[in-house]
Amino acid sequence: MLPNDGRVISNFVVQALQEKSLTVYGEGKQTRSFCFFDDLIKGMNLLMNSSHKRPIKLGNPDEYSILSIAEIIRSKINPKLKIIHQPLPSDDPNRRKPNINLAREKLDWQSKIDFSEGLDKTIAYF
Repeated sequence: MLPNDGRVISNFVVQALQEKSLTVYGEGKQTRSFCFFDDLIKGMNLLMNSSHKRPIKLGNPDEYSILSIAEIIRSKINPKLKIIHQPLPSDDPNRRKPNINLAREKLDWQSKIDFSEGLDKTIAYF
C-alpha cells in the first residue's frame, strides 16, 4: 500500500499522520470491506495448492461505512482531527462486499485478522 494510492485507508492514515482533516466524500454512508494482506496470501496459497481450477473470491465480508472508518482512524491517531465532507463523485460505488462462500466451501478459508488489528498494523507501516 502506497501513501498516495488513492485508497480510503491510506488516504485517511496519511491525512491523520500529517495532522490534516480527514476527507469523507458524501455523507460517508457508502460501505467497504477490507482484508488484511496476510489473510489474502494464506487464501491464495490454499487456492494454488488445491484442486480447484476456477476463480474464487477472497476478502472479508465485514462492512464498514466510510464515515466510521474515518472516525476509527481518527480515534487511533489523533482524536482532535476534524472530518470534512466533500461532494460524492458520481462513480463512487455505494457498497463493496465480497461473497466468500466459495472460498469457505472449497478452501475452508475465511479472513482471521479483524479490521482493528489490521488497521493497527497498517498505521505502524506508515
